[in-house]
Amino acid sequence: MEKIKEISRKLIEKIKTSKLLQIEIIVIIICLFLGTLLHFTYQWSGKNLFIASFSAVNESVWEHLKLAFYPMLIMAIVEYFFVKEIANNYIEAKTIGIFVSIAFIVISFFTYTGIIGTNFFLIDILIFIISIIIGEYIAYKLMKRKNESTVQSKVLASVITIFLLCCFIICTYCTPEVNLFRDFTTGVYGIDKY
Repeated sequence: MEKIKEISRKLIEKIKTSKLLQIEIIVIIICLFLGTLLHFTYQWSGKNLFIASFSAVNESVWEHLKLAFYPMLIMAIVEYFFVKEIANNYIEAKTIGIFVSIAFIVISFFTYTGIIGTNFFLIDILIFIISIIIGEYIAYKLMKRKNESTVQSKVLASVITIFLLCCFIICTYCTPEVNLFRDFTTGVYGIDKY
């Protein structure tokens, strides 16, 4: 009887993990699609200032971080309703996944352009794709862990996500003049006011 319970428990766990993995793959595909759309929505909107808060307004690295951040955040909210019963540490996992994704973009872009002296469109696209995959993969691995999250860790993860959200909105309109925010094709920081 004990053996049957153990086999049943392992089977249920395998099914849950498989479902979670399938959902994560779908999330990755949707994030890549949404991120690609967000590259163009500001221009398509006629340079609408509201749309600017979550769309790329220029070709800076900062603005391209929005292409990973917003789709991953939106999909984390949507995905929660599908996986809340089978995922552990959900808020923390998704926050860490988002943070790793945007950190990967910054580190990869500035490393390769620092080494070769210029950027290449295809490498930039590849970095974007890899960043989403890595971020969601890390979130998936953390959601599979058995340890239970605490109220403090959920609050900290939520505060970090809200902080990042505020930074993306504020820095769109009040852009610091540092290389992270500089459009290397035009030299503009933030929204082009001309």
